[in-house]
Amino acid sequence: MSSGNRAIRVAATSARVITGVAVIAACVVGVATAVHAPWPTVEHDPAQVEVTPVPGDSVLVCNGDLRALGRDASAPLDMLSAASPTVTTGGTDGRPVSEGLAVTDLPDAEGPQLLTGPVDGRTAPLIAGAESVTIAADDLAGYAALPCGVPRLESWLIGGSIDTGTEDIVTLTNASEVPSTVTLSVYGAARSTRTVIVPPRSQTALPLTSFAAGNDLPVVKVSAVGAPVRAALQSSLVRVLDPAGIDLQDSVAGPQQKLVFTGVQALAANGDDAEMAVLRVLAPGADARVQVTVQAEGATGPADEFTVPVDADLPAQVSLSGLEPGQYTVEVEADVPLIAGVRQQDGFGLDSDFAWVTPAPEIDVDVVFAVPAGPDARLQLANTSDQTATVTIEPLDGGESQEVVIPAGETGGIAVAGRTTYRMQTTAPVHAAVSLSAPGALAVLPVQASSGGEKPITVYP
Repeated sequence: MSSGNRAIRVAATSARVITGVAVIAACVVGVATAVHAPWPTVEHDPAQVEVTPVPGDSVLVCNGDLRALGRDASAPLDMLSAASPTVTTGGTDGRPVSEGLAVTDLPDAEGPQLLTGPVDGRTAPLIAGAESVTIAADDLAGYAALPCGVPRLESWLIGGSIDTGTEDIVTLTNASEVPSTVTLSVYGAARSTRTVIVPPRSQTALPLTSFAAGNDLPVVKVSAVGAPVRAALQSSLVRVLDPAGIDLQDSVAGPQQKLVFTGVQALAANGDDAEMAVLRVLAPGADARVQVTVQAEGATGPADEFTVPVDADLPAQVSLSGLEPGQYTVEVEADVPLIAGVRQQDGFGLDSDFAWVTPAPEIDVDVVFAVPAGPDARLQLANTSDQTATVTIEPLDGGESQEVVIPAGETGGIAVAGRTTYRMQTTAPVHAAVSLSAPGALAVLPVQASSGGEKPITVYP
């Protein structure tokens, strides 16, 4: 091969190498430039539509007869009907339809009632109900009241006791057409569970001592499968040989990080007031440091403020002592969800009574609430927001409306009439409860969001 041809091939190869290096360098420069340059973007807002669900009938369940436990010494766990309650109902479309449910273990008893407000087109009426009972017997004496409530798949009972002299009964009401399998899980020093079947359209009751033995401060989680149930707790107390009060306690939906109790009363005590008002609290699943703030009606600052350490899954109880007699709001807050309740009493023996106060939810829409028959009643309002709230209440059966202004961060109240159902409107979020009080008669009924109100939801296809 001639030297000329070799020179041509070498030159051609060198040209290709130089060209490849140039292309590579250009690519590197291009990539580097692209990294730092803004890339084109394609944005798609997710498809969404705001929909107001078609409401169903408004439904509430009332608890029914007060039960007596242990009246037959040969069968101490058998129950008898001790008294039938007076029921107050109302709604924005008139009184709801009422029908009785079965109570197979209480012969000749008036069973729980199912209240229904039939839907009209796309509108369901707001309905409310409350029941109350007064009794004076050798083993049961006092006053108790309970709002008619919504059945739930999960609920909690905070105020049980198995102490000597107490007789606590858990009632489970299934208003549906199918059976419900209910598991009762006890939180306390001795964890335990009990499972029962509640037949359709009926009520079942169990003594608390039958599944919560060994727990001084039991808190019960109620879990239902198959159909929701309405859970409630009936409590009674006998000191020595004297009946010392009864109570009907509603269940709460679940743990929350901030709880507001309004309608709490501090009552005068002869001597030590450590048991006159107490707070019980549970932190399910996690340790907690619980901040407690107590504020008197009309005051701008706290009457008391303290912190309580709480171990996971172990209920704790602390006294709200040293308070001047009057009306109070108690705020309980932690960095983990809590279950809590406040117990108040007006004495220690014959002719005394007690009542558990459960949290009052935040209300920012129209609601209706029923005031049961009983002693003097007062609507207690706590404004924990940063704006003034103007609250208007109007009897559903006619009558003068009333208006009260609650400044931001304060608590106030207004007298209401027994056996009356009211509609309440507010210009800012408030917490509300009906407090009924007389010597030997105590009850507090938190105002709940009304059954029948449907809020819009956002749907993402």
